[in-house]
Amino acid sequence: MSETVKDKVIEIIAEQAVLDRSDVTMDATLEDLGIDSLGLVESIFAIEEAFDIEVPFNANEPEQSDFDISSVAAIVGAVEGLVAAQHQGA
Repeated sequence: MSETVKDKVIEIIAEQAVLDRSDVTMDATLEDLGIDSLGLVESIFAIEEAFDIEVPFNANEPEQSDFDISSVAAIVGAVEGLVAAQHQGA
């Protein structure tokens, strides 16, 4: 797992949850961290901007998304996959 992707995703999530980075654990869910649907959307926008990627996420139907938001670790893994795919296509 790339530390830079992991660190940046945790930083974005911590900022949205108004928490210290140390409070954001890999097994935490967004619900555990107090992030609501608006915070989720803002987090996704921030992730897209930070990594110059497009996250396949539909805020209106999150359960239909290909982007796993079940935990911080799942989000980090999904972002790493999108970043890797982008670099392969470049």
